[in-house]
Amino acid sequence: MTGEDGVWAEQFGGTADAGKGVVVGVIDTGIDPENPSFAQTDKVKKPKGKYKCATPRDPKFKCSTKIVGARYYGTDYGNNIAYDYESPRDMNGHGSHTAGTAAGNHGVPMTVQGQDMGTGSGMAPAAHIAVYKALWQTEDGGGSGTTSGLVEAIDDAVADGVDVINYSVSGSSTSVVGPDEIAFLFAADAGVFVSTSAGNSGDSVGVSSVAHNAPWTMTVAASTHDRGALNTLTLGDGRTFEGVGYGGPLDATDLVLAADVAAAGAEDPELCPTGSLDDELTAGKLVVCDRGAYALVDKAAEVKNSGGAGMVLVNLPGGAANQNAIIYGLPATHLTAPDGAEVKEYAAGQAGTGAISETTTVQVDAPSMAGFSSYGPALAGGGDLLKPDITAPGADVLAAVGENPETGESQYDLLSGTSMSAPHVAGLGALLKQKNPMWSPAAVKSAMMTTARQTTDAGEPIMRGPSVATPLNYGAGEVQPIESYNPGLVYDAGWNDWLAYACGIGQLAAPCPETPVDPSDLNYPSISVGDLAGSQTITRTVTNVGQGPMTYTAQVEAPAGTTVTVEPSTIEVPAKGEATFEVTITRTDAALNTYAFGALTWQPSSTKVQPVRSTSTIAVRPSGRRGRSG
Repeated sequence: MTGEDGVWAEQFGGTADAGKGVVVGVIDTGIDPENPSFAQTDKVKKPKGKYKCATPRDPKFKCSTKIVGARYYGTDYGNNIAYDYESPRDMNGHGSHTAGTAAGNHGVPMTVQGQDMGTGSGMAPAAHIAVYKALWQTEDGGGSGTTSGLVEAIDDAVADGVDVINYSVSGSSTSVVGPDEIAFLFAADAGVFVSTSAGNSGDSVGVSSVAHNAPWTMTVAASTHDRGALNTLTLGDGRTFEGVGYGGPLDATDLVLAADVAAAGAEDPELCPTGSLDDELTAGKLVVCDRGAYALVDKAAEVKNSGGAGMVLVNLPGGAANQNAIIYGLPATHLTAPDGAEVKEYAAGQAGTGAISETTTVQVDAPSMAGFSSYGPALAGGGDLLKPDITAPGADVLAAVGENPETGESQYDLLSGTSMSAPHVAGLGALLKQKNPMWSPAAVKSAMMTTARQTTDAGEPIMRGPSVATPLNYGAGEVQPIESYNPGLVYDAGWNDWLAYACGIGQLAAPCPETPVDPSDLNYPSISVGDLAGSQTITRTVTNVGQGPMTYTAQVEAPAGTTVTVEPSTIEVPAKGEATFEVTITRTDAALNTYAFGALTWQPSSTKVQPVRSTSTIAVRPSGRRGRSG
């Protein structure tokens, strides 16, 4: 995004115009209107629309040229508002964080618990924000909202005139016709690009967990970024282990296992859940907590509230492998499972000590998939649509959160989740909509998907823990903002296509086409067959959004154990015109009931304009049934 060749400068002439005139609707826990990330933008007019500033019980809350609208959906929609502000103001922090990531102002100084983090920016820093508070703070600090409130928020956002909706909210993994998904169908039909979070169940379920399986929304997985925060743990015997974290230095301190300082009757004390540690035993100790089951910040809060001097968080064998440098409010480091096993053995065997170093900020190879990120295949449709669609940074993301309730000061924090990756894509979608106002939501999605990457900065495969990640983890790959402005070809779709898909997977009874449409034939940027019975032919149509007429030649990387043919193998696409082709996938010796992956790339052969390649991911799961040809 940055630099002379970055998106902000190259496409918009700088941050002052990057997102100008575009409105991002954020359906979440509200927003902190006084945070500098959302300060009024000078010399910028309010966009056209029916935006309302519904703040009768919060006169301090002022809308502006930045926050152009703010609504909330409280008790009238069955929500419990007892632990929150009865206004669009954000107590939880989640909504401010997603809004700031998508469209927070540029160059905002950010400090987290005394740690200077430099300056930050949203993806579309000049964009306007419309807030729809449909999630409410719960007694345990989470966020929850009723379906009626969420659907009303979606409908209001569309009626108000937003260009983009960010929806960092959980969704169904089995249905595309739930109330919120149907509301998003109408939103997409109205031209609104919708970014949804894939879910955070990756560590806790078996075959599949990805939410928001509908083709009319962009479903975003979470991966890491390249900003590393390294520190070390040094044991009393001289051994040193490299971790990630903030808060040090901490001099040599008594090191204890959480289970050895547990409160009487505590359940799972090794996991450090709330209320599990004995204050007297924990006071002044460096506590080793196992990862799993409970939020990382809650574990740290338990150590801190019990008087602990610091925390060593350790991964467990077979569990999540990524490490999170979240700022916990006390010296902390997060270790890998092998290192953690050694540290736990040491702490259990003797009265030892541990010391945590200062943090060193470094650049690390990225991305890798976050262990919590939900993955496919999509259960709705049996895998005939590849979900998630794409991945973006979602681990240790720095952005605004709600104000400090005691001091009223603006706050920032590092949060992790697909809730954090979705607004990256929402902001990028806002910029693409600004640059290409006539593009449909499907075209915006296609531009990002066909230009995504499947490798790290160092050119290595994207990993998920110790294993190579697949399109079931990251969809088309990690979004590449610069490349998405020049996709060459896009796979467009609209109302009738989406209805035909919902009918084809058996989730919509009417209105359906007279002749059933195979769900794999939805004109989508990826190709997926969840039940490849011998052979199947898939149809696609591309639209030229490039600079002039182009000729493309198909290059195929067939999934292992299959053959793939494309007819015609060369297409000529007029300027703003279309071309249709068929892709036939045939199983040879591919393993049954196991996914195999490949890619179809349309390589430009014309030299009259800048060449652009367009790549579609192929995901197939062969079955033992008799095949068909179409």
